[in-house]
Amino acid sequence: MRPIVWGAVLVLCLAAASPAAAQQPPAPGPEPAVPPAVARALAQPLTVEQAVAIALDTQPQIQARLADYVAASHRVDQAFSPLLPQIFGSVTTARSESSALSTSVLDGQTTAVTRSRSFEETTVARVSLSQVLFDFGKTFASTEAARRVAEVAQEDVELQRQLIALAVKEAFININFAQRLIRVQEQAVERADLNLRSARGFFDVGTRPKSDVARAEVDVANARVDLIRARNAERLSRVALNTAMGIPVDTPTQVQDVLVYAPTGLERVQLIGEALRERPESRQVRLQVEEAEARARRAVRDFFPDITANAFYGGTRSDLDEIWEVGLALSWTIFDGGNRIARFREAKALVDGARARVRASDLDIAREVEQAQISVQEAEERIQAAQVAVASAQENFRLAQGRFDAGVGTILELTDAQLFLTQAQNTEAQALADYRIAVARLERAIGRR
Repeated sequence: MRPIVWGAVLVLCLAAASPAAAQQPPAPGPEPAVPPAVARALAQPLTVEQAVAIALDTQPQIQARLADYVAASHRVDQAFSPLLPQIFGSVTTARSESSALSTSVLDGQTTAVTRSRSFEETTVARVSLSQVLFDFGKTFASTEAARRVAEVAQEDVELQRQLIALAVKEAFININFAQRLIRVQEQAVERADLNLRSARGFFDVGTRPKSDVARAEVDVANARVDLIRARNAERLSRVALNTAMGIPVDTPTQVQDVLVYAPTGLERVQLIGEALRERPESRQVRLQVEEAEARARRAVRDFFPDITANAFYGGTRSDLDEIWEVGLALSWTIFDGGNRIARFREAKALVDGARARVRASDLDIAREVEQAQISVQEAEERIQAAQVAVASAQENFRLAQGRFDAGVGTILELTDAQLFLTQAQNTEAQALADYRIAVARLERAIGRR
């Protein structure tokens, strides 16, 4: 035994000293920090409000709209800047060389030519100031138009928030719907397995034919296929929810079950008025009218002159002798080939188009609100009908199973009763999901998140 032991020790020592052992990967470092939104999604089952809050905080589409609004607000400052003093500084240095040829004639003879060169440096340093004294409101009109564009961008942020909130709610409800279908299909598989065991038992004792067993086996297989589809639908809905919330798509997010019926409590008569006040699209088209009117005022003011004061102070030449100038300028384009007239007519047409889009937007919003209300009412009615159908299907299945167990019913009667029960339960779950989605869309139609 001693030579074997020493040989094993030698092998271990050589392995520890080998280059391969020295190249072993280092121990893994600390895990990267989990983003707060993902941590909240993993902590416990989310409510709808929590999911929407995470989306509003992390969704990059909202952040992009916020950046667009900030950029538009800076363009307001750009539009107003011509009314403020404009100060420029410049320093120019030039070096020049000049040469001259001179000849002399003596007794009819031309003497040698001489060349003289001279160098000169010129330096000019200047600070200039320009100030628009009066431009007949051109800059104010341009600034007003830019401000309306910024406000449109601000409403676009709210619009994106509402759309993201709706997407989160729909994905949330779809997860609930898929989970409800999973439970329904699991119950269907259990019932089908029970029927299959009963059919095999009857076949073994010779009271039922082999066809009853085959039919029950088909019923089990179909129920398992539907269960697989329901589980896959849940996974796809979770991916959609994570995407809407702006977190990694593979986050194992868990949600609370909200697939229950609860009256909306919304006053139908007041919904359209609220939608016209709260929908960002409605405010956007009205802001676009104001923007078009500001641009039209700017086009009118283009026919008037600009009055500008300017001055500069500095020095010139090598000793920088003092130089200064003060002036007043009036610039007026008398005729530009009809360009300003065409811009004015274009601005008027844009105002007319913007006002027409306001009326079209009001009609579209009213249509969306009315359609959403109809969808809510229709889903409510389907829930009531589906609940009655589920109760009837459960009773029918109970009777069919009792008849089959007593030996007086057929396997076809039993499997049909089970199929009707599963379909009724699926229909009820679909009606509940449609109702919750219809309510979410109604809230979006009236401008709520």
